[in-house]
Amino acid sequence: MSNTPANVLVEIHTHALAGMLNVPRHFARWAAVAADEDYPDADLSEELFRTCLVDGDEALRALWSRHLAAWDFAEDPQWALGIPARTDERRTAVYDRLRFGSDLRKALDAAVPVAKISGPTVITRDFTPWYTPERAAARSFYWTSYEQKLRAKGWSDAAIASLDEASRAVVERLTDPEQPTARQAKGLVVGYVQSGKTANFTGVTAKAIDAGYRLVIVLGGTLNLLRAQTQRRLDMELIGQENILRGADITDLDSLVGVDYVGDDDADWGEFVQHGARPSVLGAFDIERLTTRDNDYKSLAQGIRALEFEKREPTRPLHDPANLHHAAARILVVKKNKSVLTKLVKDLKQIRGLLGELPALIVDDESDQASVNTLDPKKWEQGSTERTAINGLLSQLLKLLPRAQYVGYTATPFANVFVDPGDDDDIFPSDFVISLPRPSGYMGAQDFHDLDSAIPRHERTYANSQEKAHIRDICESTGDRLQEAIDAFLLSGALKLYRADHGVDDGPFRHHTMLAHQSVRKDDHADLALRVNSMWHQAGYSSAAGHERLAALWASDFAAVSDARASDLPAPASYEELRPYVNAARQRIGSGGQPVIVVNGDSDRYFDQLNLDFDRTPHVWKILVGGTKLSRGFTVEGLTITYYRRTTQQADTLMQMGRWFGFRPGYRDLVRLYIGREEPFGRNRYADLYEAYEAICRDEETFREQLAQYAVVVDGQPQITPMQVPPLVAQHLPWIRPSARNKMFNAELVEIRSPGRPIEPASYPLNNAALKRNAERWRPLLDSLTPAPTTFTNPPDDSSSLTRTFEALTGTVSHSDLVSVLSQLEWERPGHFDPHLTYLSQLDGTLAKVDDWLLISPRLAASKRIEAHVLGSLPLSLVRRTRQAGKTSFGRIASVEHRTAAQRLIDAARSSAEAHPAESAVIGSTTGVALLYPVVEGDSHSNVHAAVRNGSADPSKIVMAFTLIPPTSAASADRRLVRFRARNSRHTDDATIPVSSS
Repeated sequence: MSNTPANVLVEIHTHALAGMLNVPRHFARWAAVAADEDYPDADLSEELFRTCLVDGDEALRALWSRHLAAWDFAEDPQWALGIPARTDERRTAVYDRLRFGSDLRKALDAAVPVAKISGPTVITRDFTPWYTPERAAARSFYWTSYEQKLRAKGWSDAAIASLDEASRAVVERLTDPEQPTARQAKGLVVGYVQSGKTANFTGVTAKAIDAGYRLVIVLGGTLNLLRAQTQRRLDMELIGQENILRGADITDLDSLVGVDYVGDDDADWGEFVQHGARPSVLGAFDIERLTTRDNDYKSLAQGIRALEFEKREPTRPLHDPANLHHAAARILVVKKNKSVLTKLVKDLKQIRGLLGELPALIVDDESDQASVNTLDPKKWEQGSTERTAINGLLSQLLKLLPRAQYVGYTATPFANVFVDPGDDDDIFPSDFVISLPRPSGYMGAQDFHDLDSAIPRHERTYANSQEKAHIRDICESTGDRLQEAIDAFLLSGALKLYRADHGVDDGPFRHHTMLAHQSVRKDDHADLALRVNSMWHQAGYSSAAGHERLAALWASDFAAVSDARASDLPAPASYEELRPYVNAARQRIGSGGQPVIVVNGDSDRYFDQLNLDFDRTPHVWKILVGGTKLSRGFTVEGLTITYYRRTTQQADTLMQMGRWFGFRPGYRDLVRLYIGREEPFGRNRYADLYEAYEAICRDEETFREQLAQYAVVVDGQPQITPMQVPPLVAQHLPWIRPSARNKMFNAELVEIRSPGRPIEPASYPLNNAALKRNAERWRPLLDSLTPAPTTFTNPPDDSSSLTRTFEALTGTVSHSDLVSVLSQLEWERPGHFDPHLTYLSQLDGTLAKVDDWLLISPRLAASKRIEAHVLGSLPLSLVRRTRQAGKTSFGRIASVEHRTAAQRLIDAARSSAEAHPAESAVIGSTTGVALLYPVVEGDSHSNVHAAVRNGSADPSKIVMAFTLIPPTSAASADRRLVRFRARNSRHTDDATIPVSSS
């Protein structure tokens, strides 16, 4: 048994790892050096190290967790070139460098598993590397402080390392603040709705000021409530107590008058970062706040001198390192408000001489709100660009600050393309677009929709279906279910109190809210609030009938879902055990006699009256009615029940209304979305809001996946640059155009290559004559189908524990015959399929060689099957599909089961050794798969029956839809997946060009 105490071992390991300077090295040697003077007889064996890990020494595990996470996430380090981050191979490289044995490796892997999570997707143009690991480590005062704060809040080492990686990806693409020549960089960071974008821009701000940026302007929403939220977050987690106090004695009440937080007994003051002393005393630099929690920018509080930077070397510019790193940083958090920004611009103009030397960072939260120029270009005066108020002031800021860097943040990936990339004074992200990974613990689209689930609907349960667990339909047959939603709000609150009383951390239960959003009209909000209020008071929550109703909902819904999804959390054995907590929750929600708050004002005074500050109010347990004013930037804390019935044609509006997305620690299983599935929409139309939301999520996820594919650097060059993103987005949103009517995008998307990946066009013709012509073009290939069906089998997988089978008619067609048909097809959007067709046409040996295609025409289950001849073909199984709301394109064409089977054939053909000879269909490595569907557009099976007469389908009502999966071998030698060309080759760097120049 070793005599080396655990705390001594931790101390030695700490010093050894610190000595390595962030690079894994021969650990035994460094540990020996660290122990030599104070602990020469310490046991430094791997056996003791492993034993301590296995026995659960938390201090030792935490120490190694931080370092292993940093090495796992390191981006292209010299010691692991070519080895991808966050993989077992990277971890092995680390162990090899440390010279660890196999037993210790196993113990470390068990104690600190590799976090195999996605990194950020970065679309960038070439930039000059300056933010090296050495430079970042040399000046890291505020980033280190922020990192420690996040760790104290309970962030995992993997989450911190992920934030470190994503924030570094932004900062390294800004201009070097010490650079002699002025240059602006503009970028966009795309997160998810309510997914923690603030954490990223706080990290970016910390690293930027550490690196030398000395003026930071954060645009924090359009209301004081939102601005104050952001100010408080930065004050608490980055700026810290000493910078807020500015030398004031915390024990002297007179000196605290007017000081934020501590001066008004803020309960969370102890949670604010503490640096230990004024940072300038500690060898760093102070931060001066030019705005406070309660005061937006009015004018420079200390006059123009507040922006006068003292230079140690007066003859040198401020951005010279001799001056820059001794100057204090200034931070402002301002509203997107015309008068506020006008004052700021006016004050900056008075110190114009200094501004040319000042490295500045503008962070624009919710950058697609108010910041974008929405004026109609058709109404501009000839030869001029007219701007909306906020966009114009932003443009002036950028002109005044030639060293300013602009970084926008949004949850809408398509937002940036509404900005004209040819307008140099606007905010188009010409330097980079960064898509943040989905954070761990986040409830997003995948947690509310059964995306690509192969489980038949009748087999879905609370355990295997997100929809069944969290979604409660509102339709004609269910009634409006408003009382049930209110009951669910009360029950879920009671369950939170029960859990808190049985050992679960009650921090996430501080606030408990329900959001009811049915209309955009204020009168409707008042009516709904009155109705909810009346229902609450007439619900009989203290009567036997009320408890009987709650007990039934608990037993049929909450008890069953929690048992399936949160069996590790404490749960009452009966409703009677929960009943005391129901009474306590009722008292909290009804406190003040008013369980409902209407949220539909648009003034700061209105919101001040609501007492809806989640930071400063101990407990907000209320039902919020309204929604639009809370749809951007504002986080509805503790949101558990949502009642949503508002229809809209605007995709971004619907996406931003997804307040039900977010982090729900300790109560994911309690989250419910009551959503309209048959809402009146226009004249004699009805909208399924759940399906509409799913379609938007699919569009966005598909776009994110595309960006991730094209972000892979080939031969040291990016496959796609920010300037080429707009024409790529136009594949999804065809109406996207440059804002100036006499301009067009210079970059033209000409080819999309998809080796081993599905190609599924969706913009089929609406015109019946065009549909018939397309059917006639497909007709010769239908003769290749054999009458005897083939059985396809999908074995158990993550989506289902069952083996699934289906039948299909199959045949083989030559590559040239298929391409001949594809090249003749008509589309609702001309050119829609061209980038794919360009690729497919080159698979004749020009780019790669594809010999033939396995044509698969799936048959539906016998109970649902409607078969018909198409222009005299064999009887084919017709399928029903609907076009997406407000779009000409269909949603998913191929079913999940069919696509899974096709993908398995392609994957198995990668090598003959992986083939499955037992399968009834096997293909070679130069054969692709084509799934073919005779589609009838409609909402019910009656539409399908109506398209058939005497066993034959009307070809003018048949959409011959398809999904193609080329073989994996159909790849080019250069591995590029996307190709653009400049319409005007003489101006290849220009984002837009005059229409006449093309």
